[in-house]
Amino acid sequence: MLVEADLPDDPAQLQAMLVEARSEITKRDREIVVRDQQITTLRSVGAEADAEIERLTGIIAALQRHRFGARSEQLSEDQLSLAFEETEAALARVSAKLESVTPDREPKRRNLNRGRLPAHLERVEQIIDIDSKACACCGGTLHVIGEDFAERLDVVPTTFRVLVTRRPRYGCRACEAAPVQAPAPPRIVEGGLPTEALIAHVLVSKYADHLPLYRQAQIYARQGIALDRSTLADWVGRAAWWLTPLREHLLANLKRSPRLFADETTAPVLDPGRGRTKTGQLWAYARDDRPWGGADPPAVAYVYAPDRKAARPSEHLAGFAGVLQVDGYAGYNALSRSNQVQLAYCWSHVRRGFYEIATSRPVAAEALVRIAQLYGVEKEIRGRSPDQRRAARHELSMPIVADLRRFLEASLARTSNKGKLADAIRYALTRWTGLSRFLDDGRIEIDSNTVERAIRPLALNRNYAKRRIMRRCSRRTQILRWPRRPELHIITMSAESSSGSRRHGSDPAWRFLVAASSGLVPSSRDPLPHTCASSRYPRVRATVQ
Repeated sequence: MLVEADLPDDPAQLQAMLVEARSEITKRDREIVVRDQQITTLRSVGAEADAEIERLTGIIAALQRHRFGARSEQLSEDQLSLAFEETEAALARVSAKLESVTPDREPKRRNLNRGRLPAHLERVEQIIDIDSKACACCGGTLHVIGEDFAERLDVVPTTFRVLVTRRPRYGCRACEAAPVQAPAPPRIVEGGLPTEALIAHVLVSKYADHLPLYRQAQIYARQGIALDRSTLADWVGRAAWWLTPLREHLLANLKRSPRLFADETTAPVLDPGRGRTKTGQLWAYARDDRPWGGADPPAVAYVYAPDRKAARPSEHLAGFAGVLQVDGYAGYNALSRSNQVQLAYCWSHVRRGFYEIATSRPVAAEALVRIAQLYGVEKEIRGRSPDQRRAARHELSMPIVADLRRFLEASLARTSNKGKLADAIRYALTRWTGLSRFLDDGRIEIDSNTVERAIRPLALNRNYAKRRIMRRCSRRTQILRWPRRPELHIITMSAESSSGSRRHGSDPAWRFLVAASSGLVPSSRDPLPHTCASSRYPRVRATVQ
């Protein structure tokens, strides 16, 4: 700090010192303002981060309920996936915010699993070049010595277009013959607005993407297209009627297979006049021979039934002869009495009974360890031929199965008959013949998870359709229901053209429905026959995409 003795007597020097001091004060004031702004920004970011932390804590608590809570409090698989999505998005948002307020901080390398962008997608190149090709040092001409290359995934939102069909009429000036005109092409909705491609888009959005019709109507309205929900529902109903023979043909094709999977799930159906829903059943019959290199393509067919009576699978699979892989539902036993069908039971269901009590019962935990050994063998032999699989199972799995049976029989004798452990053991022992069938046939899988994966996504449609499904819609659902896993639900018009679906870059489900809708509509108004085997209609079969 300056004192009076340090001040110069020269006024010019005093003036210079004042200017310098004032400049220094102004500089410090600016620094203070910048720091205040940074403090305010950091406080704001901190508050937002605290809010995000509180929200993420709630999500973590929900995930903990899913893992450790009672069954009534556990989340569904779809809710669990949604929670993970919310958590990851929130973490990315907080990270981006912190990077923006601390630009000097080196960004943390993100651990991404983006995979490779499909080769069939259109590539639009964008070249970002320098303004001048002259060297800043010597003025010489610069030449390319390399480049940085990056690909980003872009999207063009769904766009509508109008197909204008003109059919000229021709008349003869030399005579009075009737005018000549090309016949109008057949349509699913006679005199209506939609093309087969638009109807296919509506069906895929509703049944594959779980997008209700009223939401689709809202999406179309954003592009200025007014389509009422009832109009879309009419299109869906008409398409379901036209596609009925295709479903029947697919089910008939599946019944010619030597081995199938079967499962069922509930479907709420409105009961008109009673003001409430009744519970129907959707049965799924699937085929997937890829684990042992079979030639038949994967496929699944759904059949609606008003109840779960044992007669239903017998009706659906009339004429089927072979191995049926099922869970422990006793309704399938009627199929085995004809000696045409052999039942192979599911080890996953056996494991489920022990898993629920494994933490408190050592016998259940030991059973899980031995069942895990069976699944370890299956993992090693997946993709091999049936003979190789059977030989490996005889060598490795058969001793485990025999030892497990002795272990369960001995444990049951020491266990109370009224406990959950006894129920789990009896469930396995009473089905042991069917559980052991996979050992002697390399085409049989150890469980029925194939069809369970195909039927699980029905819960999504079931949730938003609850209390809205009319009884007549049950026929539509069984025809147009698409499972989430593409290898089990895509069916196309021929084996020769099926391999090109991904190569040409469009949705396989949409491509199939466009082709099927265009091919199934006959040139006359005669009712469609109950089979696609007629020469007027194309042969269709399930195929993997």
